[in-house]
Amino acid sequence: MDMGSAYLFLAEAAGGHGHETDIISLIGRASLVAKLVLLILVIMTVVALALIISKYLQFRRAMDQNRQFLNVFWNEKSVEEAFSKSERFVKSPIAAVFKSGAREIKKLANAKGESGWSVDEHGLANVARSLARTSNTEVASLEKYLGALAIMASAGPFIGLFGTVWGIMVSFQDIASQGQATLATVAPGIAEALVATAAGLFVAIPAVVAYNMFAGRVKRQAIDMDGFSQDFLNIVQRGTHGD
Repeated sequence: MDMGSAYLFLAEAAGGHGHETDIISLIGRASLVAKLVLLILVIMTVVALALIISKYLQFRRAMDQNRQFLNVFWNEKSVEEAFSKSERFVKSPIAAVFKSGAREIKKLANAKGESGWSVDEHGLANVARSLARTSNTEVASLEKYLGALAIMASAGPFIGLFGTVWGIMVSFQDIASQGQATLATVAPGIAEALVATAAGLFVAIPAVVAYNMFAGRVKRQAIDMDGFSQDFLNIVQRGTHGD
């Protein structure tokens, strides 16, 4: 068969079976297993997009309120004034760290029947532990559901590949039952199988990009909270907010 004849054969096969390679038609013709695989991938796609949007909004609010809180904190004349205004920043991890340290100082002062924001070495260690504990809690909150994104990013292509392999197996069974292996016979089944691979990649690519982006933001937030904790401990140790 020369090149011209081959081209005419491919064109005829594509034209004669173009309706069979339509995406909706391919899904409709798919086997039950392939349809279940596609349903799983659709659900994973919806969940992944919902998590990406939710985490994006969480990180954006955290960054905005961190900036606002730090502006208030460093411009106030006393820790007491900063503490009274910190309650408005409920989405700020740094504000949460500060409030935990300030409450610990108040507890120590009340236990001794004193007032003020200076503590001894033993009290300073208590404050440091409180800051570290809250920082870890905030990091855990920021990392929540990132594991689910990682699972979808890694599992999506393999689930899609399973659907593809199953579809190809079905295509070979059809070839065996029909007793011929022409392009017109093979193409619809192969196209049907490859839809699962495309669906798996559609899940994995946004999930892996979002996971890496959010993991970097978690690391940045952890560094910012640690830096603030050190600055706050220095302030408490000096016993004065302004020095």
